[in-house]
Amino acid sequence: MKLSQWIKKFLPRGLYGRAALILIVPVVTIQLVVSSVFLQRHFEDVTQQLTNALSLDLNLILQTWDAEGEDAARAIAEQLDIGIDERIAEPGENRWFYDLSGVVVQDVLEARVSGVMGLDLASEDREIAILVEPDTRDPVVFSAARRRVSAAAPHQLLVIMVATGVLMTLVAFVFLRNQLRPIRRLAGAAEAFGKGQPAEYRPSGALEVRSAGRAFLEMRARIEGHLEQRTLMLSGVSHDLRTPLTRMRLALGMMEPGPDRDDLARDVDEMEALLNTFLDFVRGEALDDPEPADPVALARKVVDAARRGGGEVALSVPADGADVPMRPMAVQRALTNLVSNALRYGKTAQVSVALYDRAVRFSVEDDGPGIPEHRRADAMRPFTRLDAARNQNLGSGVGLGLAIANDIAQRHGGSLRLSESTTMGGLRADLTLPR
Repeated sequence: MKLSQWIKKFLPRGLYGRAALILIVPVVTIQLVVSSVFLQRHFEDVTQQLTNALSLDLNLILQTWDAEGEDAARAIAEQLDIGIDERIAEPGENRWFYDLSGVVVQDVLEARVSGVMGLDLASEDREIAILVEPDTRDPVVFSAARRRVSAAAPHQLLVIMVATGVLMTLVAFVFLRNQLRPIRRLAGAAEAFGKGQPAEYRPSGALEVRSAGRAFLEMRARIEGHLEQRTLMLSGVSHDLRTPLTRMRLALGMMEPGPDRDDLARDVDEMEALLNTFLDFVRGEALDDPEPADPVALARKVVDAARRGGGEVALSVPADGADVPMRPMAVQRALTNLVSNALRYGKTAQVSVALYDRAVRFSVEDDGPGIPEHRRADAMRPFTRLDAARNQNLGSGVGLGLAIANDIAQRHGGSLRLSESTTMGGLRADLTLPR
């Protein structure tokens, strides 16, 4: 896996998450840099200077002890605010794991004070204990306040820096949310329009977002105007074409029975079926408005109609149905087309309904020849006939049944998937709609 692909795997997918990541990463990086560079160097230098001063005091006390005795050394230690403890200190180092300045203290004392054998920096009373073992006398333990060797409160700057970073991050999050809300509203309006659902939208937000919103409104207006003009044109075409078809039927009714009359009658029937199917395809978006409907009842209605027409159709549905927002007439048309195709190219068909938390699936299977996998995408294109896969002598299809069902599924925000039926051996069509 490439490095870029590995990084994308862990990146947020949403715009809000990515924008938040762009905001947080620089803030955290700046805090880390300040903590590691400024704080480390600053407090390390301060600790070194303070420890150097303490080491000078300790050397003075030790020299006075050797020259003038213990009493004089204790007097100087008292004036320098350094204690000489009676307790016994263990050799070695004792400090907290997070006490980074203690490392500097130990290095400086061991380098500048002769005989340092132990160092206790983990005292609860904020004191430092230093065990010194001179060559000429017994060991002695010196004690001093921790502030004598390191900054008294180095964490204050860290607390202020972290608190300020968190506060500014929260303020930036509020501002970021206000900036992303218009983009989300635009995406919601575009998604609703793609599903054929009316949604009010007013451009707002930054200048670029307003410009994109106005472009979307203009595009939506042009598409709606185009659809309205197409519907009006098709209404006129429907009226103009049905009139000559009616005259042809009247003329056929006056003709003497015979082969020529039967051929013409079949041609007229095929022309009328082609016209009706074509109008159904191009007027699919104008069927009805979304409303709650029971998919189980809808499937029963389609199966009952197919059975009355002489088709052998089995039905498998859950015991309890549930209302799902959909265009019931459009879904009924799509399901009817799928069942008609199944009965046209097979002897029997099976319809099943599955209800999920976020989707409903209609499945139609048949025992026909099926469609090869490499031709299934072509089968859902308008006016496509798969002569090699489907026997054209079995029906008078015009190549729009699957295209209409696919168009209706997409207008619901769903999909139509073709596959091989594992139970019946023919074609399986899954019409999936979101709940």
